[in-house]
This record gives sequence, C-alpha cells and structure tokens, in this order.
Amino acid sequence: MSILVTGSAGHLGEVIVRTLRQQGQRVSGLDIKPSPFTDRVGSITDPEFVGATMQGASVVMHTATLHKPHMVTHSMQDFIDTNVTGTLRLLEAAAAARVQAFIYTSTTSVFGNALTPAAGEPAVWVTEELQPLPRNIYGTSKWMAEQLCELFFRSRQLPVIILRTSRFFPEQDDNAAIRAQFEAANAQANELAYRRLDIEDAVSAHLLAAAAAKRIGFARYILSATSPFTQLDLQAVREHAPSVLQRKFPAYVRHYAGQGWRFFDSLDRIYVNERARRELGWRPRVDFGYVLECLEAGRDFRSTLALQIGSKGYHDRVFERGPYPVPA
Repeated sequence: MSILVTGSAGHLGEVIVRTLRQQGQRVSGLDIKPSPFTDRVGSITDPEFVGATMQGASVVMHTATLHKPHMVTHSMQDFIDTNVTGTLRLLEAAAAARVQAFIYTSTTSVFGNALTPAAGEPAVWVTEELQPLPRNIYGTSKWMAEQLCELFFRSRQLPVIILRTSRFFPEQDDNAAIRAQFEAANAQANELAYRRLDIEDAVSAHLLAAAAAKRIGFARYILSATSPFTQLDLQAVREHAPSVLQRKFPAYVRHYAGQGWRFFDSLDRIYVNERARRELGWRPRVDFGYVLECLEAGRDFRSTLALQIGSKGYHDRVFERGPYPVPA
C-alpha cells in the first residue's frame, strides 16, 4: 500500500507522515512548502502535478487546507482555489487512479452558526446529523469540498471518509477574550471536555478510516475527545458548567486550584464522537479524565506526538492585535 499525504508540512500532515514512516509504510508527502516530511513540492490546484503525484497511490489522506486564521492574509478566492478546487483536482486524480480510499480532513467549523444556541437555550448536542450552517469562507469552503467528496463517491464509486476534526492546534486560542482570561494550557485542558482533540488521536482516526473506507464506502465522522457530558447535561452546562463538571470529577477542583486554573463558566456545544468510536473502532486516549490523571502525576497532558510537532503557527508575520486577528 502506498499512501499520499497532502499538507505534509502542516500540523496534521506532518504527524501522519511521521507515524507512517515509523511504521515502515510507503508514504509520500505533498505540500506547497518544503519540509523534512514533504517529498513532492507543488500546488494541489495544479492538475498535472496532482496527476503525477497520484501515480501508484492506493490511499490519499488529504489534510492540506487554508485554515480560519488565514482569513486575515488570504482572499475568499484563495480559499475557493485551495480548499475547493484543490480538493476537486485530487478527487479527479484519485478516481482516475482507482485509489482504494480517500480520507478528507474536514472541520467542525462547517457547523458554523448551528453551534451557537439562542439565549436561554441549552448547549448544542453536535452529532453528524446537525445541519451545517457555515459562518465564514473557511467553513463554507470546507463544506463545499465535502459535497464534492460525496459526489465522487456517488458518481465514481470512490470510497471516501470525511473526518470533521475539532481543534487540535497547540497555538493560543484565536479568540482574544479567551487569550486574555486563560493561559493556553488551561483553555486547551478545558476544551478536552467538549470540543478538542489531541493530534495523536487524530492520526489514529485517519489510519482507521483508511482501513475501513472500502468497507464503508462513504461516511462523515466527528473527531473530538470523548466528552463526559450527556444530553441530560445540556441545559446545566449552559447555565454553570463547573458545577456539572465537579459532579462528574470531584477532584478536578483540587487539581485545577493547584495550577491556578479554572473551567469555563458556560459551554455552548458538546461534540459527540460516538459514531466514529462505533463504526471505526476509534478509541481516543486523551480526554478530560486523562488531563486530571496527568495533573495528578505532574506531567504534560499532551501526547508525545503533540509535543514533538510543537507550534507551527499559521503566518510568517506578527500582528499587533494578536496571533490570529480574525473574528472568533
């Protein structure tokens, strides 16, 4: 089996290539930027380049993308070119090459405004059935690319798995209010209770999806750490999340106090990974319970892979108003 990984200079692409190389798999990294994990440098919008790199590939893991933080430096057309047209070029080449599995890394950002409950309403229970309502060009372009993936499954019988990843980047939050109130480790530990994913768990899901794609044919999955909250908690976490968390993890208050941390007052959503666990056999290791175990033991809750890759950032320049000067 030969695996083509797009976006191999980025967070997820690099870690996938690292992992596959360590496993002794045949893997080729593709990116517009050179890196130690990039074998072929070029644009996914170039059909000749894509066609050439696709030769001999049996699995495509398409992680290359413009992200939300790029909205400050790239135009809407750039997002369409990379996230939509680039995906189309890859799908065309993959179908022509009779690739056995096409794994598309999407994002929970496709849900957009559907993630924001009205005042007084409970938190949103986010499953694959929630209808996407993108709020910006990033979410819109990823949703459009998802539609192309489904089209190629239905029209060309290309096995496609779409993985809607929650946030896994190590950088500070793109929300200035969160940056002002919480240190990065505190905010990211909090998020593992309802909307975050460790990159090691993201990689394991991609590998499982590749193995299952031919059997499944087409599916979408939400990737996020397993949340301790249930549908019965949705109103309560909206009103006062720390109280609900304390009922589930009484020791969390002590562990957090030792770090000078606190939990978010209110949660607006809960990501549900049940389908990925059931259908892919996915077992994410890093969750909020694991965070508390690590705090008890005095060690970092991030995985070895997360620590290895570290922070890459998204821009080559520094902005006056913070690392990601875009609307939250």
